[in-house]
Amino acid sequence: MGMPGVLPVLNEQTVEYGVKAGIAMNCKIASYSRFARKNYFYPDSPKGYQISQFEEPLCENGYITIGSDSGSKKIGITRIHLEEDAGKSMHEPNRPESKVDLNRAGVPLLEIVSEPDLRSPEESYEYLVKLKQILRYLDISDCNMEEGSLRCDANISIRELGEEKFGTKTELKNMNSFRGVEKALHAEIKRQKETLESGGKIVQATNLWDENSGEIRQMRAKEGSDDYRYFPEPDIVPFTVDEAYVKIIKENLPELPEKRNARFVSEYELKNEHALVLTASRGVAEYFEELATLTGDPKNSANWVMGNINRVLNEKEKPIGEFAIPPVRLAELIKSVSDGGISISAAKSVFDEMLTDESSVESIIEKLGLKQVSDSSEIDKIVQGVIDSNPEEAERYKSGEGKLKGWFVGQIMKASHGKANPQIANESLDRLLNIDS
Repeated sequence: MGMPGVLPVLNEQTVEYGVKAGIAMNCKIASYSRFARKNYFYPDSPKGYQISQFEEPLCENGYITIGSDSGSKKIGITRIHLEEDAGKSMHEPNRPESKVDLNRAGVPLLEIVSEPDLRSPEESYEYLVKLKQILRYLDISDCNMEEGSLRCDANISIRELGEEKFGTKTELKNMNSFRGVEKALHAEIKRQKETLESGGKIVQATNLWDENSGEIRQMRAKEGSDDYRYFPEPDIVPFTVDEAYVKIIKENLPELPEKRNARFVSEYELKNEHALVLTASRGVAEYFEELATLTGDPKNSANWVMGNINRVLNEKEKPIGEFAIPPVRLAELIKSVSDGGISISAAKSVFDEMLTDESSVESIIEKLGLKQVSDSSEIDKIVQGVIDSNPEEAERYKSGEGKLKGWFVGQIMKASHGKANPQIANESLDRLLNIDS
């Protein structure tokens, strides 16, 4: 806030986070790094400058990969540097008035600058998703764009086909979601094309994206590095990062998404598209692994996580860390199905009950009256009742209309309220109709 006598102090954990990000994004970690003053005069920065890094950032020359194995692409990372946040300007929509919130002023930021390797708004969206995934795996940030813990400024220029030199770039701000970034880029491409095709010139500027109207508005002429009059920050001394420090951080990094995805495919024999879903979040990946270990059935465990668990998380808009059923309880439910104690359809009802009832799986099954019937004589009675009620369908099935079998099993499950063991019901149906299975 620029209060007299208040001096900045480097937060050591931000250096650790910066090194983590740099390693994960294949950067060179600088052994010597220093801060610089970036001078600018906006209402959200009362002291008239921002502490940032310029000539000697913490990390440089890295990359991340987007796309699949069949069509992957490296996006270069120019630099990752540390800086401080400014305040937040809030503009009254119906009054010529703005306010400044200084609660976040001085909070550490990690700025990641990419090379001009992105060639479409869709690639930009994919890049942001990958970036967010890596940062969340590293526990650097929750990356909630809506809350401001991840922000994105997008630079864009267009050029004629075959032209090697980049066109004049503009900067876009005020995007509140990844899809918002994608839409804003499409709008700016359209604006730049129309300007050039009508004989106009693109002016280097910072533009604002209006989500509601879908329009681009110029905010201010874009500054260059000379305008900021960078000079070494006198209140924070340069710092060093030695190889031993980097080595310790590297050894303690979690398994990153790409590596974990490849391992899930090879170790658990999952389809790549399923592995991608399971590794999208570190928490979901860890939940799946624990569940697969407990059940000894990775594919079935994957189906439960991708199906019922993802459904609940999406409906409640909650992370896996707040999911009500721990792996050990869900493993009990899955085992009940594999042991024949409960049908898969009944298991879904038990699962829904487990979200609010912490009783044992067995007691919930008893409470809901869903224990599977495996007594063949009891199932024979139910099957015979279904046959007697549907004589025409029974004759057609006996005559070779095999597709009716699924219909019959459905009727049997309905008559038994989902309790009949499907395998025994299948056998009973064929036996009672004298059909060789």
